[in-house]
Amino acid sequence: MQPAARIGIVLAALGMLPAALTAQPSRIPDVRYEPSTPEVVAEMLKVANVGKNDLVYDLGCGDGRIVVAAGKLGARGVGIDIDPQRIKEARENARQAGVEGRVQFRNEDLFKARIREATVVTLYLLPSVNLRLRPKLWKELKPGTRVVSHCHDMGDWKPDKEIELDGHRIYFWTIPAKAPGQ
Repeated sequence: MQPAARIGIVLAALGMLPAALTAQPSRIPDVRYEPSTPEVVAEMLKVANVGKNDLVYDLGCGDGRIVVAAGKLGARGVGIDIDPQRIKEARENARQAGVEGRVQFRNEDLFKARIREATVVTLYLLPSVNLRLRPKLWKELKPGTRVVSHCHDMGDWKPDKEIELDGHRIYFWTIPAKAPGQ
């Protein structure tokens, strides 16, 4: 074993390694991190008509780019990601953008996170994850809450709008007064 590896093992055993080097997701993430382009982020926020009175939740927020962009528009935002490294990056990106007072990032499982306060929810997940998440959205979000997904739909829940931007699909829904299945 290399000396550096031995030192790392000893430091880890003593709890002396920086958290960023030892932090691991609480479970395997449902989706591999893949960031949306700035153009797609802007279009997602535009189709949802995000403004200063909104509270945008990004489920699976990655490096926080959607929440940071919402903060730059004057909205408040909450990013939720299961990967502590992504949360660290998101917080740093918010600091660099000067919006850390308008946004927060939480290292949580998106299926367990409280999202009731959201006026807008953004997603860039997988079709199977969207379908698993759909009942939570219908149950917890207030009627009129806007939901925007990059790339993937919600099965038989037909979008209010569907946009194509440079080969990327963006889907938009509004939570109805009585969501399907209730």
